[in-house]
Amino acid sequence: MAKEPGTTDGAPEELSTLPEKLSDLRVLKALAQPRRQQMLQHLTVHGPATSATLARALGLNTGATSYHLRELARYGFVEETTGTGHGRERWWRAIPGDRRFPPRSEQNAETRLVMDELNHLSYAADLELFEQLQREGGTVLGEWADAFPYSRGTIRLTLPELRAFFEEYIALLNRYKRPDAETPAGARTVLTRLLAFPAPAPPAPPGDPGSSRTPLPSPSSEPEATS
Repeated sequence: MAKEPGTTDGAPEELSTLPEKLSDLRVLKALAQPRRQQMLQHLTVHGPATSATLARALGLNTGATSYHLRELARYGFVEETTGTGHGRERWWRAIPGDRRFPPRSEQNAETRLVMDELNHLSYAADLELFEQLQREGGTVLGEWADAFPYSRGTIRLTLPELRAFFEEYIALLNRYKRPDAETPAGARTVLTRLLAFPAPAPPAPPGDPGSSRTPLPSPSSEPEATS
């Protein structure tokens, strides 16, 4: 699973739950904190900010935002950026990276709890952002009011094929990434999310202990899509 903020053309940063990598659990715990998730989201969506800016935007105090920024920086999720502040202001930005969390089969019970909380926070924040844009509609978005490409589809894959599909998706994102200096006027930050999971197995017919299952329905030849 790749997580925000962003992806890069570099090699993925693999996290593990093996004994020699137990420190990575501390990284996950540092990230799976509601206020830090809010701050990372703000930095990802709106760009660099000071602790005071984040405090005003999120309804926190500057002492709390400063502490959380230091913790995020300690684990490599944010860093100070130069050339933006005035005087003694300290500006922070989210560090792009293709960070891979351990697959569920390699997670111990504690790691699964942390990952479940992190995913819950992430999905809830994504849904809130999406609903906020829908509420604003064309009044605020202007021509970007039509910028809601949406697709629901099904495909039949083996597990290795699903992994390859995911890597191709990450490669596609990286194709469209470019430095700020090369970004044309009128471009906006676009949030992309991929959620893929196997369909639940159908229930066994009445009286069948489970040795025989009804075949899964064939996927549609084309995914549903709206724009």
